[in-house]
Amino acid sequence: MGIAVTVNGEARQLEAPLSVAALLASLGLEPAKIAVERNLEIVPRSLYGSVVVGEGDRLEIVHFIGGGNAPAEPVIADKPFTVAGRTFKSRLIIGTGKFKTYEENARALEASGAEIVTVAVRRVNLSDPSQPKLIDFIDPKKVTYLPNTAGCFTGEDAVRTLRLAREAGGWTLVKLEVLGDQKMLFPDMLETLRATEMLTKEGFQVMVYCSDDPLMAKRLEDLGAVAIMPLASPIGSGLGLQSTVNIRMIIEDAKVPVIVDAGIGTASDAAIAMELGCDAVISNTGIAQAKNPVMMASAMKHAVEAGRLAYLAGRMPKKRYADPSSPLAGLI
Repeated sequence: MGIAVTVNGEARQLEAPLSVAALLASLGLEPAKIAVERNLEIVPRSLYGSVVVGEGDRLEIVHFIGGGNAPAEPVIADKPFTVAGRTFKSRLIIGTGKFKTYEENARALEASGAEIVTVAVRRVNLSDPSQPKLIDFIDPKKVTYLPNTAGCFTGEDAVRTLRLAREAGGWTLVKLEVLGDQKMLFPDMLETLRATEMLTKEGFQVMVYCSDDPLMAKRLEDLGAVAIMPLASPIGSGLGLQSTVNIRMIIEDAKVPVIVDAGIGTASDAAIAMELGCDAVISNTGIAQAKNPVMMASAMKHAVEAGRLAYLAGRMPKKRYADPSSPLAGLI
């Protein structure tokens, strides 16, 4: 008649008493890869050949498994950081303002690995023309200068400034910012739209600092902007991203690079921006006014790289309650 046993909670009929080793062989299991419990007592592997499974015995046979299988998710394809036909390895852009010296700025640039620096256009100091110049420390032949219109409050002022930049160095890839007032330094979007249109008609490749309004971002792209640069928070505030929802909407709809500009205060802010799917991040004050700007520049570099990898990897979904990482199926 055979004997009745229970194996891993299931009733089984054996034709005759079997050693544990024989039972494992009949189940196609390798003894070296499992553990056996018989009637709540562990069976040492050395005794598998001599311990006999008899009538009514209850056995648990276990092995190690991973934490369960997740459904396949679509893979996010990586793409190079390309602006107006120029491809850059680094996705970090740094500024050249607020550093104690140009020498410190140059060291921070090296530590950051950035290939683009934003530069302001200002009058030459005629009273002391021998003063140090940025170009003596950061070579525009080795690093891409990105002239900006910081401090401009009208479209005409911005266009005039960038015409001078083009004359001074032949630069046509430029960063446009037209501010609304001195206190908030938010972009005046009406003037920004107008200036974008004027500059693109003159052949400039315009990267545009703007509000985090997805509709405005789309209008800028339609006017020919080569990159959209929504603020994370007010310029120089270091408050980090204040509206991840709007930034994500801009990213999802944009067909040109989206670069988070303004308000990045520390490495974690940069990582969060990159995890959203931004193509790059700008940091000036966050690096220049750190206690150790060179070290912070290095931290920003690694944060941008880590954030990009996390975006490509695809984060786990957020859940309201705990979810065990080990499956309950097969629990003893």
